[in-house]
Amino acid sequence: MKLFRYLFIGAIFGITLAKAEVISWYRIYEMFKFQSFHMYGVIGSAVVIGVIAIQIIKRYKVKSVDGKPIHIHPKQFSIPRYLIGGIIFGLGWALTGACPGPMFILLGNGVGVILVVIAAAVLGTYVYGLLRNKLPH
Repeated sequence: MKLFRYLFIGAIFGITLAKAEVISWYRIYEMFKFQSFHMYGVIGSAVVIGVIAIQIIKRYKVKSVDGKPIHIHPKQFSIPRYLIGGIIFGLGWALTGACPGPMFILLGNGVGVILVVIAAAVLGTYVYGLLRNKLPH
Protein backbone atom coordinates (compact mmCIF):
# COMPACT_ATOMS: atom_id res chain seq x y z
CA MET A 1 0.00 0.00 0.00
CA LYS A 2 2.87 2.36 0.83
CA LEU A 3 4.42 1.74 -2.59
CA PHE A 4 1.12 2.66 -4.27
CA ARG A 5 1.11 5.98 -2.39
CA TYR A 6 4.56 6.88 -3.75
CA LEU A 7 3.61 5.73 -7.24
CA PHE A 8 0.48 7.90 -7.13
CA ILE A 9 2.40 10.98 -5.93
CA GLY A 10 5.04 10.38 -8.63
CA ALA A 11 2.38 10.10 -11.33
CA ILE A 12 0.73 13.35 -10.20
CA PHE A 13 4.14 15.05 -10.15
CA GLY A 14 4.92 13.74 -13.65
CA ILE A 15 1.59 14.92 -15.03
CA THR A 16 2.15 18.35 -13.44
CA LEU A 17 5.61 18.69 -14.99
CA ALA A 18 4.33 17.56 -18.39
CA LYS A 19 1.39 20.00 -18.32
CA ALA A 20 3.72 22.83 -17.19
CA GLU A 21 5.90 22.07 -20.26
CA VAL A 22 8.94 21.56 -18.02
CA ILE A 23 9.86 18.44 -20.00
CA SER A 24 9.74 20.27 -23.33
CA TRP A 25 13.08 20.32 -25.09
CA TYR A 26 12.10 23.67 -26.64
CA ARG A 27 11.50 25.21 -23.19
CA ILE A 28 14.90 23.99 -22.02
CA TYR A 29 16.51 25.29 -25.22
CA GLU A 30 14.89 28.70 -24.66
CA MET A 31 16.22 28.73 -21.10
CA PHE A 32 19.80 28.00 -22.13
CA LYS A 33 19.60 30.73 -24.79
CA PHE A 34 18.10 33.19 -22.23
CA GLN A 35 15.05 33.70 -24.45
CA SER A 36 12.33 32.84 -21.95
CA PHE A 37 11.68 33.22 -18.23
CA HIS A 38 9.43 30.11 -18.06
CA MET A 39 12.00 27.60 -16.80
CA TYR A 40 13.73 30.12 -14.53
CA GLY A 41 10.34 30.85 -12.96
CA VAL A 42 9.65 27.15 -12.39
CA ILE A 43 13.12 26.48 -10.95
CA GLY A 44 13.02 29.63 -8.82
CA SER A 45 9.59 28.71 -7.48
CA ALA A 46 10.86 25.23 -6.60
CA VAL A 47 13.84 26.71 -4.71
CA VAL A 48 11.60 29.09 -2.74
CA ILE A 49 9.13 26.31 -1.88
CA GLY A 50 12.05 24.05 -0.88
CA VAL A 51 13.49 26.69 1.46
CA ILE A 52 10.10 27.24 3.07
CA ALA A 53 9.51 23.48 3.41
CA ILE A 54 12.92 22.93 5.04
CA GLN A 55 12.24 25.74 7.52
CA ILE A 56 8.84 24.23 8.40
CA ILE A 57 10.42 20.79 8.86
CA LYS A 58 13.13 22.21 11.14
CA ARG A 59 10.93 24.53 13.21
CA TYR A 60 7.97 22.23 13.75
CA LYS A 61 9.96 18.97 13.87
CA VAL A 62 7.80 17.42 11.15
CA LYS A 63 7.98 13.63 10.94
CA SER A 64 8.10 11.46 7.83
CA VAL A 65 5.06 9.52 6.60
CA ASP A 66 6.41 6.58 8.62
CA GLY A 67 6.36 8.70 11.80
CA LYS A 68 10.16 8.89 12.03
CA PRO A 69 11.87 12.22 12.76
CA ILE A 70 13.42 13.96 9.75
CA HIS A 71 17.08 14.85 10.27
CA ILE A 72 18.64 17.41 7.95
CA HIS A 73 22.39 17.17 8.31
CA PRO A 74 24.45 20.27 7.55
CA LYS A 75 26.42 20.17 4.32
CA GLN A 76 30.02 21.22 3.98
CA PHE A 77 30.24 23.90 1.29
CA SER A 78 32.98 23.29 -1.27
CA ILE A 79 33.24 25.56 -4.31
CA PRO A 80 35.15 23.10 -6.56
CA ARG A 81 32.73 20.30 -5.70
CA TYR A 82 29.62 22.28 -6.62
CA LEU A 83 31.25 24.00 -9.58
CA ILE A 84 32.41 20.75 -11.20
CA GLY A 85 29.15 18.95 -10.39
CA GLY A 86 27.09 21.87 -11.69
CA ILE A 87 29.05 22.00 -14.93
CA ILE A 88 28.66 18.27 -15.52
CA PHE A 89 24.94 18.40 -14.67
CA GLY A 90 24.38 21.48 -16.86
CA LEU A 91 26.24 19.98 -19.82
CA GLY A 92 24.23 16.77 -19.56
CA TRP A 93 21.01 18.76 -19.29
CA ALA A 94 21.91 20.93 -22.28
CA LEU A 95 23.00 17.97 -24.42
CA THR A 96 20.05 15.70 -23.66
CA GLY A 97 17.36 18.30 -23.02
CA ALA A 98 16.34 16.55 -19.81
CA CYS A 99 17.40 16.40 -16.19
CA PRO A 100 16.90 13.18 -14.16
CA GLY A 101 13.22 13.56 -13.14
CA PRO A 102 11.83 14.49 -16.54
CA MET A 103 13.73 11.66 -18.23
CA PHE A 104 11.17 9.19 -16.88
CA ILE A 105 8.29 11.52 -17.66
CA LEU A 106 9.52 11.71 -21.26
CA LEU A 107 9.64 7.91 -21.35
CA GLY A 108 6.08 7.79 -20.04
CA ASN A 109 5.07 10.24 -22.78
CA GLY A 110 6.38 7.86 -25.43
CA VAL A 111 9.78 9.41 -26.20
CA GLY A 112 11.60 6.10 -26.60
CA VAL A 113 15.00 7.56 -27.50
CA ILE A 114 15.27 8.81 -23.90
CA LEU A 115 16.12 5.20 -22.98
CA VAL A 116 19.64 5.94 -24.28
CA VAL A 117 19.88 8.88 -21.88
CA ILE A 118 18.49 6.82 -18.98
CA ALA A 119 21.01 4.04 -19.70
CA ALA A 120 23.85 6.60 -19.80
CA ALA A 121 22.65 8.12 -16.50
CA VAL A 122 22.55 4.71 -14.83
CA LEU A 123 26.01 3.89 -16.19
CA GLY A 124 27.33 7.26 -14.99
CA THR A 125 25.89 6.66 -11.53
CA TYR A 126 27.49 3.22 -11.44
CA VAL A 127 30.89 4.58 -12.50
CA TYR A 128 30.62 7.33 -9.87
CA GLY A 129 29.93 4.66 -7.25
CA LEU A 130 33.10 2.84 -8.32
CA LEU A 131 35.24 6.00 -8.29
CA ARG A 132 33.64 7.81 -5.36
CA ASN A 133 36.43 7.10 -2.89
CA LYS A 134 39.06 8.37 -5.34
CA LEU A 135 37.26 11.65 -6.13
CA PRO A 136 37.64 14.88 -4.14
CA HIS A 137 34.63 15.60 -1.93
